[in-house]
Amino acid sequence: MLEVIFFGAIFLIAYAYLGYPATVYVLSRLFPRAVRRATITPRVSFIIAAHNEERDIAAKLDNTLALDYPADRLEIIVASDCSSDGTEEIVRGYADRGVRLFRQEERHGKTVAQRRAVRMASGEILVFADATTRNAPDALRKLVRAFADPEVGCVAGQLMYVDGETSAVGQGCRSYWDYEKFIKASESRLNSLIGVSGCLYAVRRSHFAQLTQDMIDDFVIATEMHLAGLRTVYEPDAVAMEDTNKRARDEFRMRVRVIEQTLTALHRYRAVLNPWQHGWFAFQLLGHKALRARASIT
Repeated sequence: MLEVIFFGAIFLIAYAYLGYPATVYVLSRLFPRAVRRATITPRVSFIIAAHNEERDIAAKLDNTLALDYPADRLEIIVASDCSSDGTEEIVRGYADRGVRLFRQEERHGKTVAQRRAVRMASGEILVFADATTRNAPDALRKLVRAFADPEVGCVAGQLMYVDGETSAVGQGCRSYWDYEKFIKASESRLNSLIGVSGCLYAVRRSHFAQLTQDMIDDFVIATEMHLAGLRTVYEPDAVAMEDTNKRARDEFRMRVRVIEQTLTALHRYRAVLNPWQHGWFAFQLLGHKALRARASIT
């Protein structure tokens, strides 16, 4: 019995990290699903989540204001999750440039702050970003062009990790993320992503999901789009850059938090794991998220 458990665990890990990526890549080449892209400029609300980000928020706002996108089609909102440092004062200093501040009076987390900030947004496309990332000048134009396809409800940008100090932890983060991007490209080509990077993604306002406080937007957004009959696709040309973690402890804590939130979300949306009802999406969810989380625990 112990041998069965041991070899079963080995198979689980091997399939989650090698078998699934190979399978979804081959299937995406055999059964590709095209995305219609066009040069469009819908009205965009760019929502930046922030909690005590006085070190980075000014650079983030300067970067966002410099994006190559029509100024009259872009509004910028900072969703402050009860910041207690100088973040909000810095944001108010950008009011004359059209930047708006939403302050959450009690700290309830990023998901709730974003959800409440949406109420003051006017854009037909909602873009969500972190305060610590920088975007390429054309990132927003590239991000929204897939919304020319009526079957697309969410678009995920490409996160690129930058490791200026070439630390061992940073190099590991970059290598792992290159592997994840390979999987995302294959999933998007086959059908739909099952998760996005919270650093940069966009959704149609008409299908914005009202997530609960304990949900992780990176995973749940794609599932909500699937339940609405829409796709979540990957746009590698829409680039966001972020510094890697330098300390192993910080990276480990982040990975544990992601696994915990993923398992919570999988339980909440367990009905979607039925391949008879949800087809390719269930196959991808089982292969990527469910097995990956279990393999990590193993």
